[in-house]
Amino acid sequence: MDKKKNLERAMRSLRSGNIVLVFDDAEREAETDMVVAAEHCTPHHVKVLRKEAGGLICAALHPRVAKALELPFLTDIYQSAVHRYPVLGDLAPTDIPYDERSSFTIPVNHRKTFTGITDRDRALTIRELAKLAHKVEEGLGKEYFGLNFRSPGHVHLLRAADGLVAERRGHTELTTALAELAGITPVVAICEMMDDDGGALSKKKAIKYAEAHNMVFLEGCEIVDAYLGKNKGSGG
Repeated sequence: MDKKKNLERAMRSLRSGNIVLVFDDAEREAETDMVVAAEHCTPHHVKVLRKEAGGLICAALHPRVAKALELPFLTDIYQSAVHRYPVLGDLAPTDIPYDERSSFTIPVNHRKTFTGITDRDRALTIRELAKLAHKVEEGLGKEYFGLNFRSPGHVHLLRAADGLVAERRGHTELTTALAELAGITPVVAICEMMDDDGGALSKKKAIKYAEAHNMVFLEGCEIVDAYLGKNKGSGG
């Protein structure tokens, strides 16, 4: 399929509340993530991510949202506490084979959830994160965040790099860049696709899964090319 048409189909799917599959790169994690727009996330979506993908369900936040909330990277929190808890220094992720750092920030639950782990609870938390992004645009993000969410929780937040795919090309950046291109709230739920053999689902199997379930399969490079081309064309 033509790359431009494939990207357009993926964006339509996200806008419609459908799951899209995104493969990063064979030279990076070589993993495929299921992706759904946070604003459309339902308990059914969470069930599919949990049962059909099987990795860790996270919510990726656009950098403008994360920065407005002053969300720290989890590694920075650990570093600031090293003087009191030295073991945190020993655990620094300085040896990630495919990247320089982790995009993890704090995990949260919405305050209206019970345990936070059920499909209903996680779907509620993820949808409310999309509402939070709108509050950020209104300048009310930090107040809304504290009133409506608690931490620790069961939805792991990921903070995208400031330049998105121009700076880093993990699933956090690829999927929030895709959301921006699609013109939707730039918060997405993502989950790695695992295989029954205990490893990550191969690209070949992920493509077959997409075909069998009428889902769009996107290569990370398709998002990168479109995003960088858009910004170049706009002078950004």
